Amino acid sequence: MTRPAEQGFTLVELLVALFVFAVLAMAGVALFGFSVRAQDAAKIRQGEIAAIRRLDAILTADLAQATTRLPRDTTGVAQVAFQGGSAALLFTRRGWDNPEGKPRASVQRVEYRLAGDRIERRAWPMLDGTEAGPPVTIVRGVRALTLRYRDEGEWRARWDPLRPAALPSAVETVVEIEGVGPVRMLFVTGAGQ
Repeated sequence: MTRPAEQGFTLVELLVALFVFAVLAMAGVALFGFSVRAQDAAKIRQGEIAAIRRLDAILTADLAQATTRLPRDTTGVAQVAFQGGSAALLFTRRGWDNPEGKPRASVQRVEYRLAGDRIERRAWPMLDGTEAGPPVTIVRGVRALTLRYRDEGEWRARWDPLRPAALPSAVETVVEIEGVGPVRMLFVTGAGQ
């Protein structure tokens, strides 16, 4: 005759143990899946925040260096120093680094515009008489872009100056990004002019 301690587990005890293990395994898999989805969502949100910060940094640097220098187009006709509409702006900036010592000016013509669902920045390789270089995408997933320009205490929807060398004192952007909503940014133009 065998003692009860030597008989092992009964079928019911074994089924209960397997059920508990299965529940714990399912909970672990669900927790792992949740953490993977949360990590993916965090990466997407970090990418959106990085794009907004990149736009803010680039616009801050460019607009702070805006200058009254009048460029010339490919036909030699002088253009205004700063043009601004409701979804695009074009201006001349100082402080263009030249680490390679190429024969070019330290001023640069740049343009920001809404192209489809992205904000693009274009720059001209030479200030006078050249075509713009290829556009660089700064932010994707843009639903709307609104620009306003500050002049003599008033906000204007367009920058059409009476003097070709005039600059607005500030630029306001409102960028509506898919999944983020509207982001409002203010920039001082021509600081140090």
